Amino acid sequence: MSRAKRFKLLQDILFWLIVLVIAFYTLFPFYWAIASSLTPPSLLFNTPLKYFPTPPTLNSYITVFSTPGFRRALLNSAFVAGSTVILSLLIGSFGAYALGRLNFRGKSLIMYTILSMTMFPAIAILGSLFTMVRALGIYNTPYALILTYMTFSLPFTVWVLSNFFKSLPLELEQAAYVDGATTFQTFWLILLPLTAPGLVTTGLLAFIAAWNEFLYALTFTLGDQARTVPVAIALFAGAQEFEIPWADIMAAAVVVTVPLVVLVLVFQQRLVEGLTAGAVKG
Repeated sequence: MSRAKRFKLLQDILFWLIVLVIAFYTLFPFYWAIASSLTPPSLLFNTPLKYFPTPPTLNSYITVFSTPGFRRALLNSAFVAGSTVILSLLIGSFGAYALGRLNFRGKSLIMYTILSMTMFPAIAILGSLFTMVRALGIYNTPYALILTYMTFSLPFTVWVLSNFFKSLPLELEQAAYVDGATTFQTFWLILLPLTAPGLVTTGLLAFIAAWNEFLYALTFTLGDQARTVPVAIALFAGAQEFEIPWADIMAAAVVVTVPLVVLVLVFQQRLVEGLTAGAVKG
């Protein structure tokens, strides 16, 4: 074997070793959650450590789904995350079109202001949001979470979609105007469908952020009426005082992760298109 071929073989081996290490580092926590959820609670802390549940059991999943608070939390999370995505895309697409296609004074200032809004940590604006939520009378309702989640999903949506609108050829808009289309028709029927990869990408990221958000959900909700999944999991109680039901927590974590995995797999092609849009020119 020539020196060049040995060097190429060494490169391939090193590349796949790095891929395997990254894959193991990424997937092992999820595997451990699944294995722990299938292990009887009495065997979770046995030594020596077992990496495969023996015998496996579905009791933790049965316990999780038989808990009314968790079932309600799933519905609340779906409603809150779905509403956040719809409102963010609906409002954000109009703002992104204006910032991406129209020329007006102060546009750059508005863009950088929107970008700066995403830099504030959630805890920094928690107090002001709490005051606003109480003043609006929506405390301990899903609408409080939708309103507060818009503070980080809407600026991100506008910023990302504005670049998609900016990259569309000007000739498409001009041709629509020549054919008699109004500005709204041009936006809604011509330009918006072409930004589908961007809509899917921003919508999916906004959904994941809203689905997993914990701080605002803990602050603005009290009972099962509006509590979302992350808070419901954190408040799981064991059969005895001071007992942490790790197996049930792991089962609930697997349950709430599966919808996100399914969404990513379903929209994988659009997601890749959205993330790589603008990477090459021409």
